[in-house]
Amino acid sequence: MIYVGIGYTGWVGTLDWNGIDADQKQVGVENYLKIAVDPVFWASLGHVAIFGVIAIAAQMILGLIMATLLSGRSVFARPVYKVLLFVPVVLAPAVVATAFREILAPDGDFNQLLRHLGLSGANTAWLADPNIALYSLAAINIWQWTGFSFLLYQAAISQIDTNVFEAASIDGAGSFQIFRRILLPQLKGTHATLALTGCIGALKTFDIVYLTTGGGPGRSTEFLTTYIYKQAIEQYHAGYSAALSIVLLVLALILTSIQIRLYRFGEE
Repeated sequence: MIYVGIGYTGWVGTLDWNGIDADQKQVGVENYLKIAVDPVFWASLGHVAIFGVIAIAAQMILGLIMATLLSGRSVFARPVYKVLLFVPVVLAPAVVATAFREILAPDGDFNQLLRHLGLSGANTAWLADPNIALYSLAAINIWQWTGFSFLLYQAAISQIDTNVFEAASIDGAGSFQIFRRILLPQLKGTHATLALTGCIGALKTFDIVYLTTGGGPGRSTEFLTTYIYKQAIEQYHAGYSAALSIVLLVLALILTSIQIRLYRFGEE
């Protein structure tokens, strides 16, 4: 059924159709040629790239640090910390979006905290300023999904033979050397998995963006998914939105193929 849906979407992408009327005009590859010169498409693709790089890098770094710090059995209340770190991951996007709309409002809790600390930017509209709204969305995504990176890293670290670390320590290796030369290479598969899922997740991000900024202000946070939604639902360009969906699918497949090849090359 998945392939039937993809095939149907590809066929609709060759039509000039509003998605409602029976009148459908075959236009061939015209919609795809239009995408190539659509400035909104390229801007939204750039937003996805910036968002993805920031979010993926921060989640992997923070997740790895947390997993490393909590890997020791002597850490006090370790199970509590694990639960607290993972709670944001299981929250519904609607709940997260609603909460952060209030927190990041000009009179929200975050600005009140800045005022209390005497820091600048206490009146900033974090989700309404076109210069910083995209970075605010990345911060929300980092808050919600770092726990997922932490979980995978922790699971991978728990599978590593502790004798390796003990032998390195006996040989005189310091904590940083053990981390850089032993732990990081052992986690190569986890790095690749998180990078792959992060790239695909960035491409298909929709709910948080739509429920917080709606792609604004002034398309400064327009993503491919929100642009597809607006073309199909708000502007009734079903054919063009279907063509955009196929392009999104192709981009996801290309990224997946590249990352899998890079991972295999690293193993050889």
